[in-house]
Amino acid sequence: MDLRDAMRCAPTSRLFGDEPVDVDVLRGVLDDARFAPSGGNRQGWRVVVVRDAERRRALRDLYLPPWNAYMEQTGGAQILRAPDSFDAPRVRMVQRADHYAQHLDEVPVHLLVGVQLGDVLATDAQLPRQSIVGGASIYPFVQNVLLGLRSAGLGAALTTLLVPSEAQVKELVGFPDDVALAAHVGVGHRAAPWPKRLARKPVEEFAFAERFGEPLA
Repeated sequence: MDLRDAMRCAPTSRLFGDEPVDVDVLRGVLDDARFAPSGGNRQGWRVVVVRDAERRRALRDLYLPPWNAYMEQTGGAQILRAPDSFDAPRVRMVQRADHYAQHLDEVPVHLLVGVQLGDVLATDAQLPRQSIVGGASIYPFVQNVLLGLRSAGLGAALTTLLVPSEAQVKELVGFPDDVALAAHVGVGHRAAPWPKRLARKPVEEFAFAERFGEPLA
């Protein structure tokens, strides 16, 4: 798949069919993703591929409490309770996201992406705000995985809602103490047709020349 096409049409997939995912395809995706940049070329990513039904159910059970809390905090639960009070596209998106969470165990493949803590450096750790850059050596790899899956015709959903349950996830899949959970990616054959192109804000709304707010000529 052309790179530009993949970048413009790699939506979050939340509805999957029953067709199994070929492990050789997954291996090929990871083989390409490993060429992502990382600080000092440390390549600290570690991935556990979960297909076992019992482990998938355990991951669902860990996922649902933070998901339900998130729905209450963001108003998603209110949308589900009174869908007629909101616009249809918003309702549809929330319903699909909730279906994904409630049926997480039915997603064919779960990728648990970890990172060796000794291979990352949060250069903004001393700033008086939430740290942002600590993930710079792992999330380019995750994005490569997402683009690789799209190129292979596979749908994917990236979330971080399992991170609060890192200790239980580590016990479930055997991540060592020095590996932090960075992401969860649900993978499968997409049930809905692929969109032709995603809706995104134009460049003029987020890119500026020399100073914030100045038009990029």
